[in-house]
Amino acid sequence: MISIGNFFFKYRNTLFIFLYLALFIPSPLLFSSEAFGEKYYLYPIISGLLITIYGQVIRGATIGLAYIVRGGKDKKVYADDLVTEGIFNHCRNPLYVGNILMLLGVGILSNSLIYVGVIIPLFLLIYQAIVLAEENFLRKKFGIQFDEYCSHVSRWWISFKGIGKTFKSMKFNLNRWILKEYNTQFIWMGGIALLLLRYPQITGTDTNFRNILIAVILSILALGYILVRYLKKSGKMVE
Repeated sequence: MISIGNFFFKYRNTLFIFLYLALFIPSPLLFSSEAFGEKYYLYPIISGLLITIYGQVIRGATIGLAYIVRGGKDKKVYADDLVTEGIFNHCRNPLYVGNILMLLGVGILSNSLIYVGVIIPLFLLIYQAIVLAEENFLRKKFGIQFDEYCSHVSRWWISFKGIGKTFKSMKFNLNRWILKEYNTQFIWMGGIALLLLRYPQITGTDTNFRNILIAVILSILALGYILVRYLKKSGKMVE
């Protein structure tokens, strides 16, 4: 599993491109009118949005409190420090947990049985392998310090015990969250918009109106993306 994790670690960012494209693969419905009635579409919309937003909240809280620099080096697992503060004091992999919930949420929002039943389990296996590879590196580098950390902080489960104290003891860095997440936010919100606008119950049956709405929403998101990128590159917004 560690060797598999090291392999996928190299391509983990590219993996998300395929995961988002997979949202639009034709699939049997996860929720159908036959099983859930005339307003079946409310189930994937409401539950999907709640789950994916929860995932984004976890990512935002994690990055805003204590960002972890574990982006790899030369496409290999690497870390300068063992970060155990902020949300990392409540879960060893909160960013990955956030990613999982975000993708599960948009999978449910897409109302795709294939995505939720096949793609998500495969994604979980890949993430498990990546985490095992990262832990192997961290254990070799930090030894007893990492083992002690693992002994009281879960790999996947977020403990809310003492979460209030964590937020009170640290300052949330809004600028860092924006600058680190604007790429993810643009893709995530764009994907949500496209999925929501696929529902005729929301847009109606007028294809031209739907296309105009898609163009307007994506244009607004693109302008936001360009603005943040400009502020970052010009140094007018810093962490």
